[in-house]
Amino acid sequence: MTSASLVLDPAFTVAPVNRRTFGTFVEHMGRCVYTGIYEPTHATADEDGFRKDVLELTRELGVSLVRYPGGNFVSGYRWEDGVGPREERPRRLELAWHSIETNQFGLDEFIRWCAKAGVEPMMALNLGTRGVQEALDLQEYTNHPGGTALSDLRAEHGAASPYGVKVWCLGNELDGPWQIGHKTASEYGRLAAETARAMRMVEPDLELVACGSSGSGMPTFGSWEREVLRECYDLVDHISCHAYYGDDGGDVASFLASAVDMDRFIDSVVASADHVGAELKSRKRIDISFDEWNVWYGERSRRTDGPGDQWEVAPRRIEDEYNLTDAVVVGNLLISLLRHSDRVAVACLAQLANVIAPIMTEPDGPAWRQPTFHPFAITSRLAAGTVLRVETSSPTVVTEKFGEVPTVDAVATYDAGKLAVFLVNRSVDQAIDVTVDTSRTPVSEVLEALTMFDDDRLAVNSATQPDRVIPKPAAVRLNDGSVTITLPPISWTALSLGA
Repeated sequence: MTSASLVLDPAFTVAPVNRRTFGTFVEHMGRCVYTGIYEPTHATADEDGFRKDVLELTRELGVSLVRYPGGNFVSGYRWEDGVGPREERPRRLELAWHSIETNQFGLDEFIRWCAKAGVEPMMALNLGTRGVQEALDLQEYTNHPGGTALSDLRAEHGAASPYGVKVWCLGNELDGPWQIGHKTASEYGRLAAETARAMRMVEPDLELVACGSSGSGMPTFGSWEREVLRECYDLVDHISCHAYYGDDGGDVASFLASAVDMDRFIDSVVASADHVGAELKSRKRIDISFDEWNVWYGERSRRTDGPGDQWEVAPRRIEDEYNLTDAVVVGNLLISLLRHSDRVAVACLAQLANVIAPIMTEPDGPAWRQPTFHPFAITSRLAAGTVLRVETSSPTVVTEKFGEVPTVDAVATYDAGKLAVFLVNRSVDQAIDVTVDTSRTPVSEVLEALTMFDDDRLAVNSATQPDRVIPKPAAVRLNDGSVTITLPPISWTALSLGA
């Protein structure tokens, strides 16, 4: 058996744990909304038509913030369609995902759902087919107290108090040729600046997110960030990152090392943003909104997974069935996000229900947790206080995509006498003994120790076997000034220690 070691010191910190790291994403795509979070005819539906079983799982998941309503969907969306009496709302062709949008769930329903789920809303604006005026109209309806046409309309619809949305995305993936309203960097940067400037005339303290590249593999990656931020640097607070990772079946080692790519992506965008700040001689710092990330399989069609001549309501779209290996990767991606807490201000697992999601449902049927649910829920629950810099000594794994990478990856947080440590073993066949040097944070007891591991790395959960892949208790050995644990191959582990 090989071994690795970690050194923790509460004096060496990264940043406070940001609760917005544990955001998710609800898009009008497939069954995320309809028969996902909203199904008025379901046995568990409440008076608003929200599935209470999904609300309970959302709270258990530890979600802090939800981005809405897209995604590619938002670039053709008319927000006015989704407010007011439901019987008067129009049905529309939805081009991004080739479906029929009924608009039975819209802005007012989303805000009510957020209140019941206990999450902060994050709104995305349509800067694909629309522009400054439409953004201002939505802002007035959403946030203005009253006494104007649109704020009074909100009151007529049953919400006298403003919604108080603070975080706004200035469009979505407008660097992508698949996007409705696709733009060049200079075109988008100018529009983002104009929109941000106008919105701040109403509410100077909004948090605004400019569109970054929709992936680090985009041909314009780097130059897009530079050109966009040159236009709007002093008017926005964050720039977005989007990244999806998949197991092609032939390179498991690279898939398990996906967080290496996320680390590089974040570092590259930070460098680009800081370079523009230096050019502009600005004292402001732009942070990152990693508002789409996950594991995603199969053909990544930007339009539809179904026949091109059919338009359906809430068709099934990319309902990936996640396995144990996917859960380990998701846990490792969370380690990367926490490790960058000094610059990652927001992060959203995409999406929440059914569509590449930790929560699955069936119409008129059950809801259950995918394996990826568990590392997210446990990390959200245990990570608190301050993120620590972890010095890791580990053997390496050779990967095709990333070269040699550490077999063990880890991050830790420290808060009021509690130490949380999150670890992955990326080896496909070797268990590893890990010794955590806790001499600077003497550990008195093991409060909790959980591991995601299975002899079948492709094991999944289902409606009939919802608990096939779940966290299992892990054996931890307390020593004088250290903690030792054995990590099985392809595993994710969380420790909560009294220190």
